[in-house]
Amino acid sequence: MRALVYDIYSTNDDFASILQIKDMPEPVPKPNEVVFRVRAAALNYDDIWGMRGSPLKVPLPHISGSDVAGDVISIGDDVSSIKVGDRIVSHGNLSCRLCKNCTSGREFDCKKRRVWGFETGPLWGGYCEVTHLPEVNAVKIPDNVSYEDAAACSMTLMTAWHMLVGRAKIQPGQLVLIMGGGSGMGIFGIQIAKLYGCTVIATASGDKLEKCKQIGADYAVDHRKEDWHKQVFSISKEFAKDKNGIPGLDVIFEHIGGTHWNKELALLKYGATLVTTGATTGYDVQSDLRHIFFKGTNILGSTLASKAELEDALYWVSKGKIKPVIDSVYTIEQAAEAHTKMLRGNIFGKVIMKP
Repeated sequence: MRALVYDIYSTNDDFASILQIKDMPEPVPKPNEVVFRVRAAALNYDDIWGMRGSPLKVPLPHISGSDVAGDVISIGDDVSSIKVGDRIVSHGNLSCRLCKNCTSGREFDCKKRRVWGFETGPLWGGYCEVTHLPEVNAVKIPDNVSYEDAAACSMTLMTAWHMLVGRAKIQPGQLVLIMGGGSGMGIFGIQIAKLYGCTVIATASGDKLEKCKQIGADYAVDHRKEDWHKQVFSISKEFAKDKNGIPGLDVIFEHIGGTHWNKELALLKYGATLVTTGATTGYDVQSDLRHIFFKGTNILGSTLASKAELEDALYWVSKGKIKPVIDSVYTIEQAAEAHTKMLRGNIFGKVIMKP
């Protein structure tokens, strides 16, 4: 089979200089594994971290790819819930399945947790023609969901779902701010909040504002403008008038970090919630603690989601209530171009790659 492999890290984001297509032997399933033919894979920012070797040195030689959908072609002797021919998508959170966190449905808090395709290896990920997963990490794709849409959902949808539903526990009628509404995470965040009957303000760059509204955002604000937060607060004042309430936000969906952090904290109402995962513009932020202790602010961290949460989210995709947005589709030979496009951020939705 063909696989996309790199043997060294790139220190200057010259992905073409390290990515190679190599012939590899097809995997043979262990007793608890399924082997599947990859039909579509979605790019993820951890692919870039892996090729950089920062902030984590991934195993070399390396095959990336955490968000993958395909057809099962063989199964191990102990596999009981998946059969050959099933259409599956990866749940990329590998955990021990034995500790208290795992057995209580919080496998994302397992101390032995690894992200498949990012931290696994050598040579174990989804950017290849055939790959393998433990049975417990294979999720059946609903019949009316395509491989491309399932791959687009795998990591990003379940993370957004866990942030808003599992952690922030959003409620109908809340005013929710989705930071980075034009990103893969933000696109799902907008739709999840609308599914739960919330009013949504999305931030994005100017060229993506109208697209955010098209997928459900009630308001869209350019977060590249210095006073973006003032515009958001003004919207919250108008919202409060209609509700006879207090201006400010109930929930902020945050994965940007950097210089926006304190502006976000200032926008929250008393007792409101900020849920955060990732920090694409920087993680080393300074917090004005007055916005936290004085207002009783809830700051929640979030990483991946449980397998059950991914299944719940895919159910709503199958019902047409959440719609993946695919920006572009590339072949495996165009991998360097695809990753460079994602790095530059000139996308709306997920980038898909096919073997």
